[in-house]
Amino acid sequence: MNNSYLVSVASNKHIPSIQSLLKHYASMGELLPRTESDLLTNIKHFKVIEDADRVIACGSLEHFTEELAEIRSLVVSPEHQNKGLGRIIVKNLIKTAEQRNVQRLMALTYVPEFFHGLSFKTVNKEIFPEKVWGICVNCYKFHNCDEIAVLLELN
Repeated sequence: MNNSYLVSVASNKHIPSIQSLLKHYASMGELLPRTESDLLTNIKHFKVIEDADRVIACGSLEHFTEELAEIRSLVVSPEHQNKGLGRIIVKNLIKTAEQRNVQRLMALTYVPEFFHGLSFKTVNKEIFPEKVWGICVNCYKFHNCDEIAVLLELN
């Protein structure tokens, strides 16, 4: 087992592993599913950690505007939980957001405490009309959303 984890930008070769991880957690109701087509379109936004050529953690940084971005699809394989991989991915995504001069970084989550440990604050998701009316409005949970919005102010 590798004790020093390297974060890299995802490529098309990672899509099957990422999709497998996302399907696992989506089947448990812990995150929303993403299609292969969506992953193909957005793969350049993903960061991954691999072990033995298999993705064991991933997350994406997707922009709504120049000043607002979202952390999406943050997952760690079940056998690699509680090793700090989620924190490593999020810290890398925060650094990328800062380099891009993002001012507000948000996420929708079922685990706000994880994000609180990284200085995010719980907020009302309606302060993100770009997300609500751009993405959420098409979600099957739109009228019954139980995710919690968190926000990190940057710069």
